[in-house]
Amino acid sequence: MKEAVLSLGSNMLNREENLKNAISALKKLPGTVVKKISSIYETKPFQVAEEQADYLNCCVKLVTELSPQILLGACLGIEASMGRLRPYKNASRIIDLDLLLYQDYSVCSKLLTLPHPKIKERAFVMVPLSDLYENKIALGLDFNKAFSKVGTNSVIVYNKILN
Repeated sequence: MKEAVLSLGSNMLNREENLKNAISALKKLPGTVVKKISSIYETKPFQVAEEQADYLNCCVKLVTELSPQILLGACLGIEASMGRLRPYKNASRIIDLDLLLYQDYSVCSKLLTLPHPKIKERAFVMVPLSDLYENKIALGLDFNKAFSKVGTNSVIVYNKILN
């Protein structure tokens, strides 16, 4: 089993319920166990062209027998089953699942880049990630310096999820 970390986000309909439904779906993946869930954080939309509702974000640590590619496919399937549409880049979304890290694996391809290339640019990822890794080192990725440089004041605790 390998450890992996996902980032989840939602800014449409019942945002908290969307996150919880996605986590429930992750728990049903074969050979996969959700180990830890961060708190839920509310954040402003990031790098969007039009006005959007605020996001709820969290991170999930899991262990899985699925390969990174199969796990990514499963995440895309969960998004589709929940009604995720992709009319254009950074459109509002019912749910967004990003594979951030996968133990002992790195790749840069058209379909998948690991570690996720924008982790250290996004407070809405690093804050919940720091719930999972208090020392700010996640599967070999040290995000201490980036965490101290990026503004985290706009990432507000919305709700604690009980693991």
